[in-house]
Amino acid sequence: MLVSKAGLRCGSSPLLLRSVSTSSPFPRYFREAVTGGGGNARTVVAAAAADSSYSLSTNDIRCVVMDIEGTTTPISFVADVLFPYACANARAHLAATYHTQQTREDIALLRAQIDKDLAEGVPGAVPLPQPDDTDQDKTIDALVANVQAMIDADRKLTALKQLQGRVWRRGFESGEIKGEVYDDVVQALAEWDRKGVKSYIYSSGSREAQRLIFGNTAAHGDLRRYLSAFFDTNVGGKKESRSYYEIWQTLGVDSPSQILFLTDVHQEATAARDAGLEVLISIRPGNAPLPEDHGFQTITSFAQIAT
Repeated sequence: MLVSKAGLRCGSSPLLLRSVSTSSPFPRYFREAVTGGGGNARTVVAAAAADSSYSLSTNDIRCVVMDIEGTTTPISFVADVLFPYACANARAHLAATYHTQQTREDIALLRAQIDKDLAEGVPGAVPLPQPDDTDQDKTIDALVANVQAMIDADRKLTALKQLQGRVWRRGFESGEIKGEVYDDVVQALAEWDRKGVKSYIYSSGSREAQRLIFGNTAAHGDLRRYLSAFFDTNVGGKKESRSYYEIWQTLGVDSPSQILFLTDVHQEATAARDAGLEVLISIRPGNAPLPEDHGFQTITSFAQIAT
């Protein structure tokens, strides 16, 4: 049976959250032979996901790339803290910064996305006044309506994520928001750093938002010292194999199989594997259940990743 969390992100449509299974969340897996860099196939023997472990050194991993929501950070933090804060404060942020160059650029990016949405008939898209319209309040009203519709639909749009990052920055700087990262993630980051394994973040959230989350955690302070770089949707969509190829090219290791990608999303895992990366799927409270035949090794804690 699937139990879905209910609620509202912006008060205009149902909150779209991932479901959590009340049956066993640890399906058995069998990873078929996967061709890594150089054409060498690797096979992982079938085992219970709850008991699985993974060795960085055995698999010649030089870099670990991590998703945030559902992997390093509880889904509830994003759904119950970050999204509502962005909804509640987007209007005030736009009004306070409307004439700054940064916000003008953010509005231009949103306008381009909204025009595209209107042309494609995307539900919730509202026309913006023309750029030469001097009625600031009318423009902000239309922007906020579009932003709320985008958030309610859980759309992974660069224009939206960039604005959200700006709004969250105010929350982090004021202390209203503190980042949340699992304890086992912090311990793993420190251990990997000691062993010379580089750590990276790849999220649909903007790079600014990523730095805010890891730079202002409630329990562990600033964790950015453990992170070498941040990737967002400017490198490509997370469900597209090309994005992971671009990340490999950027990191500069000899083979994509020297990169381990950690995510809770099956489609992202598939895209990364198709690009030749090693992949583990994270199972955390509140994460969506995986197909029984998903074919990936899973972990419930970063403590299961040995150096």
